[in-house]
Amino acid sequence: MAGGAREVLTLQLGHFAGFVGAHWWNQQDAALYRPTDAKEPPGELCPDVLYRTGRTLHGQETYTPRLILMDLKGSLSSLKQEGGLYRDTHLDAAIAWQGKLTTHKEELYPKNPYLQDFLSAEGVLNSDGIWRVKSIPNGKGPPLLTTATTPKPLIPTEGSIRVWSDFLRVHLHPRSICMIQKYNHDGEAGRLEAFGQGESILKEPRYLEELEDRLHFYVEECDYLQGFQILCDLHNGFSGVGAKATELLKDEYSGRGIITWGLLPGPYSLGEPQKDIYRLLNTAFGLVHLSAHSSLVCPLSLGGSLGLRPEPPVHFPHLRYDATLPFHCSAILATALDTVTVPYRLRSSPVSMVHLADMLNFSGKKVVTAGATIPFPLVPNQSLPDTLVQLGGVTPWTPLSACGDPSGIRCFAQSVVLRGLDKACHTSQLTPGTPLPSPLHACTTGEEVLAQYLQQQQPSVRSSSHLLRTPCKVVPPYPYLFSSSLSQQGLLLDGPPTGAAVESIPVLGALCSSSSLNKTLGDLAKELTKLNLRRWASFLDAGVEQDDLEEVLQELCSLAQCYQGGDSLMG
Repeated sequence: MAGGAREVLTLQLGHFAGFVGAHWWNQQDAALYRPTDAKEPPGELCPDVLYRTGRTLHGQETYTPRLILMDLKGSLSSLKQEGGLYRDTHLDAAIAWQGKLTTHKEELYPKNPYLQDFLSAEGVLNSDGIWRVKSIPNGKGPPLLTTATTPKPLIPTEGSIRVWSDFLRVHLHPRSICMIQKYNHDGEAGRLEAFGQGESILKEPRYLEELEDRLHFYVEECDYLQGFQILCDLHNGFSGVGAKATELLKDEYSGRGIITWGLLPGPYSLGEPQKDIYRLLNTAFGLVHLSAHSSLVCPLSLGGSLGLRPEPPVHFPHLRYDATLPFHCSAILATALDTVTVPYRLRSSPVSMVHLADMLNFSGKKVVTAGATIPFPLVPNQSLPDTLVQLGGVTPWTPLSACGDPSGIRCFAQSVVLRGLDKACHTSQLTPGTPLPSPLHACTTGEEVLAQYLQQQQPSVRSSSHLLRTPCKVVPPYPYLFSSSLSQQGLLLDGPPTGAAVESIPVLGALCSSSSLNKTLGDLAKELTKLNLRRWASFLDAGVEQDDLEEVLQELCSLAQCYQGGDSLMG
């Protein structure tokens, strides 16, 4: 459809996926708001790619994520499964029975204090009993807020965050949340622990039909659906849910892009053998099955390894995070995700999901790695060529796919996004006649600077790059992870700290088809071959056969071989 948004439907499968998704949607939501007197042209990113317009029963226009979310019983805390946006107190039917009534009320979770503040900011319950939410101007597009009505946000404390719904700032459509009631989020019993359990969920007519109904609801209202982005837990039984979901999408929506982000929480510690072995098995089964049905699969983790041996978490020079807190780890991964997904969310000249995948996954390389520099180290009044020259010849981003040290690896193809830079600093500001410190200083556009830098770093690599002025928003409930050496816009201060909270940051993000996957996937296969599965019969009892394990081992080895050799050296 010419001129229209190329819509994407997001699926979130699992509880850590819920954490990453909550931060992701909060960041999208923060990017929607602008002053009512804004005279700026439309933004570089098109929110209609991810959001849909709708209308409540009272005619109030809404703008909600195009989202299907699956999680377990007990994961919603005080959030209602149908959401709060379309609720209607007038729908309470009159009871005809005149006799004695007994009401059985389930004990409610206390509402997180942060969400109390959010609700008071987002709308009001009128005297007529109708919830009035902020409207969408002109019937479409992001809601507008004046600075006078923008409340000072309450920052949630880490101790108050139990589940992802404790800090989700975004209203969801009633068709978004799908609860799996047969498994529990909390407690030791009834857990969704194994790949086979997850696969069996979408073999049950109840859950399969519910997913299909929601898919049809969202897909049928799209004018130009470009595909599906899937946030899926890799370490637990949701890897099996994701495998069946991607298989369904591939069968029903042939030709659409399916990009899957396989999510793993921060580094773990050995000590619970069954948990560790299940995590290894779920990750291996998940990667193999997801790559079979997806256009592209990218594992995302702050850990250093996918295997059984714990590795220290990755380091960001200007972030102070606790790797044991999902609230922290998921915020960083969401920020990386918000950057590397830019190509298929652009308002002008977007790269479709299918084309992005085709560029990266040639020769069977369906698994890619991610990396990001959070924040990108820019000093006020410094040009982009100066900053890139200072980075030198090292790989400029921190690896985020648990594939170990990136030095000395080969890159076959990459998609790179740099965002949050004012146009004034895109090119060199040297006085005419001054000797140029590098070829980058001769470039006439920021796009040319970035492309030439990548070409210098990695000659002969199939490369795509985008440069945006739009930064990543990191306002509350985003955790405060930033060092005091950053300004409000996330730039490196060359003077004393100002004390102002960081609200937005520049970010460099990359997706790479990398030779590191040869060792990572190969090592994963080697660890599986060492397992005595007789000790872990419960994993097989959950619906996986011994033959399935042998097949996964073969597929892992085949995938690993795709990343051998190449003539492009990275870093």
